[in-house]
Amino acid sequence: MGAEGRCPLPGTGQCESLSNGTETEQDFTWHLKKIPQIVRERTFSLDSPKFEANTKLELNSVCGIECQRKLPVPSLSDLKNLLSYETVFENGTRTLTEVNVLGAVLDPAANTTTRRPLRKKRQIYGTDSRFSIYDKRFMTNFPFNTAVKISTGCSGILVSPKHVLTAAHCLHNGKDYVKGSKRLRVGLMKTKSRGNGRKRKGAKRSRREIPVAKEDPKDATELRRQAKGDERKQRRSGRKQGTSDGTPSFQWTRVKSTHIPKGWFKGVSEDIALDYDYAVLELKRPHKRKYMELGISPTIKMMPGSMIHFSGFDNDRSGQLVYRFCSISDESNDLFYQYCDAEPGSTGSGIYLRLKEPNKKKWKRKIIAVYSGHQWVDINGEQQDYNVAVRITPLKYAQICFWIHGNDENCTQG
Repeated sequence: MGAEGRCPLPGTGQCESLSNGTETEQDFTWHLKKIPQIVRERTFSLDSPKFEANTKLELNSVCGIECQRKLPVPSLSDLKNLLSYETVFENGTRTLTEVNVLGAVLDPAANTTTRRPLRKKRQIYGTDSRFSIYDKRFMTNFPFNTAVKISTGCSGILVSPKHVLTAAHCLHNGKDYVKGSKRLRVGLMKTKSRGNGRKRKGAKRSRREIPVAKEDPKDATELRRQAKGDERKQRRSGRKQGTSDGTPSFQWTRVKSTHIPKGWFKGVSEDIALDYDYAVLELKRPHKRKYMELGISPTIKMMPGSMIHFSGFDNDRSGQLVYRFCSISDESNDLFYQYCDAEPGSTGSGIYLRLKEPNKKKWKRKIIAVYSGHQWVDINGEQQDYNVAVRITPLKYAQICFWIHGNDENCTQG
């Protein structure tokens, strides 16, 4: 990520004014859209998967920006096939559900793309601009507490009291389910304080410890205000302040079932189709945490500063929750192409942004994409690397919402 994503004075509100002040003429609002209906038609039993595939976090020769421009618009029959889905249950049984799609608008210009100046770099772009979240007051509060760890080595995000959104490739390589996905678990973050909650004398907090002010200055200012209030209460009571540092540990919950769209599987698409690199996990037991709602992905011009945000568990920072934000470089109808600094382990993270609620002054975060990871895409016959995210389109919103609620009654608008 370049200098455009940096906030020189975090916590002062200046960064927020850059996106919400200088661009006040733009309408940065969540616009409710009518959602197509996904209707279950038939469900068949399939043979149990072998669960022998290796997890592959970096894909090669996938259809890229130029390739997508040449793709024909899917017909209604195509959509019904692509949005049919497999469900795998914790006992290893598997089903295929065929669906019908009602009210879908087939856009003949669907595969056009918007392009910004390209930078041909790799997963970490120049100076590493990721931030590890150490302070448990941030780690255990929204939006960071919605990030979860998947036992196959990916990340995900809570989207209901019992559901997690992640990337399909974390569970399936296009031909078979990956090793470990038969006994899949989701790790919900909790904090484990060092030294019984007491801070060592002379210990200093890293300046990068509370970088979240860059994501939302108002929230960070409020949390600092609360922290100062806690310090005053502790001084009055004569108690020493406990450490805000904590190493995250995980409360692991078993997965009851997984849903993956048929469009992800090889044989349905000629090759791996990043457009369908998303999956939903149903937990065996509900959690009691705040989750993040789904949103329809807006276009770049409808995002403040064209910025996106996400947090995950990058492999090179073991045990740490890592937050980053950056601007989008390119977009197609189904994918975002960006250069957010990220490493394997963060794939499957929920990408979100904050827009105004309709007819309200309140701003709200919603998930607009799933981080697919560092991928090599085909552009004019050459391989170009990007960090790619799968956009939540109205059709994908309808499917994910259907998986969460089991019907389309709660999925008419998004």
